[in-house]
Amino acid sequence: MSSTAPALGKPPARQRGPFAWVGAFTGFYPAQASEFSHLDPVTRFLYAARSVILVISAQSALMAGLLAATDRRLAWLPFALVFVGYLVLHAISNLSNDYFGYRRGHDTDDSPRRRYTLHPIASGAVTPRLLATGLVVLGVVAIAIAAYFVALRGWPAGWLAVVGAVLLYAYDAAPRALKELGLGEVAAFAVWGPLMIGGGYYVVTGHWSGAAFVASVPPGLGVMSILVGKHIDQREFDTVHNQRTLPLILGDTVARRFDQVSVAAMYVVTVLAILLGSLTPFALVSVVALPRALRALRVMNDPAPAEPPAGYVGWPLWYHRVCLVHNRAFGWLFVLGLAAGAFFPDVRIG
Repeated sequence: MSSTAPALGKPPARQRGPFAWVGAFTGFYPAQASEFSHLDPVTRFLYAARSVILVISAQSALMAGLLAATDRRLAWLPFALVFVGYLVLHAISNLSNDYFGYRRGHDTDDSPRRRYTLHPIASGAVTPRLLATGLVVLGVVAIAIAAYFVALRGWPAGWLAVVGAVLLYAYDAAPRALKELGLGEVAAFAVWGPLMIGGGYYVVTGHWSGAAFVASVPPGLGVMSILVGKHIDQREFDTVHNQRTLPLILGDTVARRFDQVSVAAMYVVTVLAILLGSLTPFALVSVVALPRALRALRVMNDPAPAEPPAGYVGWPLWYHRVCLVHNRAFGWLFVLGLAAGAFFPDVRIG
């Protein structure tokens, strides 16, 4: 690679401020370290935290809040803090995943993590000082929010915070991490489903709701499908590095069938929840995402191609991407259905 600078053209303008921050939540990750040099520190940190994927935590917070609104129990300040807290914890999880993956030698040059997007630590795009400062700020915010909910709701909220913290630590920071034991995918279901939505309902309202826990199952399955897809994509690499993820234990074919069942079950459970009265019929709007679900099922029916199609972004992630695209659509449609149910809560079948 030549070290000579281009003779023509101006360097890209330094991107900063709220518009750049919004772009970090909506755009794909920068592919090269040079692209980070034109970003302000906040934007660089947001990209390092993989902010584009934080949408799934935002959706879980919205679902908890809308279920509370449906029951006429929504408290706005607790809901706002749940929303912020979920994004903060997810960002900490992403940064922790990269830190420990790099420190333990898993995120090598040939790893899928280093191939589909820039690794903020290994590339030097984010300095250790910026990363440490950001993590301290996020940690303080998370602790402050947890303390507020313990004071507001008592120790049940504290136990929810403890369970979330333990799963956050156990997923990739523990000496024997959950993702090395074939349990990381199940943990993702538990966190983004029952814990965030069912538990979020409790801290927002001060009441437990069986209906909220039932409603949390389809979104939890969706997040799990993304992670299972990602780990299928990484099976060969994980085999060499002794990462015993669930797809590695099940094998490629069974893992793909398992992921297909997970995607299909999102719709089956949604219908059952409507029939049981846990959801209003408006949740059926989620079937608008069926074309993307069917595409995900078709893609997972066959082994991944040896090479990416022309113009494909994010290789070597193949099943992960199709599940992510489906889940993003399903999640927002599910949110839309819950919002309609909050306006017309008495429209029920069960």
